[in-house]
Amino acid sequence: MSNLETAEEFHARVAAATDAEGRLPVAIELMPGWDIFPFELDGLRIKPLEPLADSEPPREGEDPADCFCRQPLTDKQALRVAWSNERWTLKLLAMRLPVALMLVPREHYDLADLPDDLASEMGRLTVAITAAVEELPSVGRCHGARIGDGGAHLHPFFFGRPARMPQLRGSTLLDWEENLPEVPEEVRRANGGHVGRRLVERFGGDGPAWDA
Repeated sequence: MSNLETAEEFHARVAAATDAEGRLPVAIELMPGWDIFPFELDGLRIKPLEPLADSEPPREGEDPADCFCRQPLTDKQALRVAWSNERWTLKLLAMRLPVALMLVPREHYDLADLPDDLASEMGRLTVAITAAVEELPSVGRCHGARIGDGGAHLHPFFFGRPARMPQLRGSTLLDWEENLPEVPEEVRRANGGHVGRRLVERFGGDGPAWDA
């Protein structure tokens, strides 16, 4: 794993993006600009509570016929696949962490209706992905998340929390993430490729598309 970025190298890139006081710029164009961001930017006050909605907002793919899983991957999307087999695809995300991945079943399921065989396989994949992410020298812990408010197709996330940067621990990791500097594509692919190749060792299937 000598070609993988170290914790020192990741930290140095983040430090290089700070100002004279050691502060990162706030990425106002990203999450702080979302309607669901809980704070007002002026003074970071909590926003007023909105009235109860009449119903839950619709999610992309509520109708399976309209789900992304029914469409072939574009060339660009295909090049983001870190690992796949006949039932699952692990996608590399362009986030500002050492590595960020999303696992999706090929067939249209959400977590609540996932068949037992896929649920069992997802558990084993979750363990293997977590172990591979935590092998990376620039990662201190693998965070996992299943949110599902935007899409009806199951897509759990795996986030590599930067090593030895204790400010980034816990549930605020993603608040930090959007304000970190971009990760070079070659670093992202090296880290994601390590995870994909580990899954090939344990489950077979196809490794990183960019290695093909």
